[in-house]
Amino acid sequence: MKNIAIIGAGAWGTALAMVARRAGRNVVLLAHEPEVADAVNEACENSLFLPGVALDPEIRATNDPGEAAADADAVLLAVPAQFLRAVLSGLSGDLPSGAPLVICAKGIEQGTLALISEVAGEVVPQAPVAVLSGPTFAADVALDRPTAVTLASADEALGAGLSEALGTPRFRIYRSDDIVGTQVGGAVKNVLAIGCGIVEGRGLGDNAKAALITRGLAEIVRLGLAKGAKAETLMGLSGIGDLVLTCNAMQSRNFSLGVALGQGEALDAILAARTSVAEGVFSAASVSELAANLSVDMPLSVAVDGILNHFADIDATIEGLLARPAGAEQ
Repeated sequence: MKNIAIIGAGAWGTALAMVARRAGRNVVLLAHEPEVADAVNEACENSLFLPGVALDPEIRATNDPGEAAADADAVLLAVPAQFLRAVLSGLSGDLPSGAPLVICAKGIEQGTLALISEVAGEVVPQAPVAVLSGPTFAADVALDRPTAVTLASADEALGAGLSEALGTPRFRIYRSDDIVGTQVGGAVKNVLAIGCGIVEGRGLGDNAKAALITRGLAEIVRLGLAKGAKAETLMGLSGIGDLVLTCNAMQSRNFSLGVALGQGEALDAILAARTSVAEGVFSAASVSELAANLSVDMPLSVAVDGILNHFADIDATIEGLLARPAGAEQ
């Protein structure tokens, strides 16, 4: 896999471009914004989404989907989950035959309640699919700080090939065959991170945050099992690893958004001030609806959805959660 196309030049797509270059691959980065492509090509920096990080001058950016995908041996999809269907539909005619799609977005599609692999399977059914997920802040990855991720593929040979193509000593790839579990962990943790941010913003303390993370993990496992995932996947990097990272740092777009909500800021004002997407805002409704459809109890995720999408009062929501009976832990 010599040539890697990365679809989406946000912070994560740009960081992945650096990963692929360090692994010795040729990289083409597809940017939506012309100014991003120009900045990457001329200044070796993505000043809009990843400012201050010097990029490898061999990374080539373009606004032309056909140019990005033309010679790709693998295509990494790093666009926000809610836009992926439209982007992939526009790209499908340019994809080389047999080139695998590597899903690097985290979320559940609104309306259809589809996992991203299910979206890809509908739009480009002939393409092999893998999922790359785990505890990854884009800036840390771009700066070559040690990182470990999960790469899930039902095809063992494909998983091994992608791991060899992208892995380095400081970007450690652990393989899995659980595509569903790898995605469920990444999608639900964004919702829970907003909840943890609200706890932080309301000054409820570290005990409350630890409780939310732990009981939130139980919700992730329940939903994962209902979708056919393996519980052990969610005890790994793409489950608890990603959850712990995202629920504890202001680098997390979802956690920092929750902090602002907890401090009394309005959601519309928070979103208007940002250029990047906090995926949990969009996935909250999908997670809540999917849980209801599958008869899975997810009170924390549903509570976050209520605050984000149904004008639920934060303090009343917290009191309602605390009034729930505490049963057996397992």
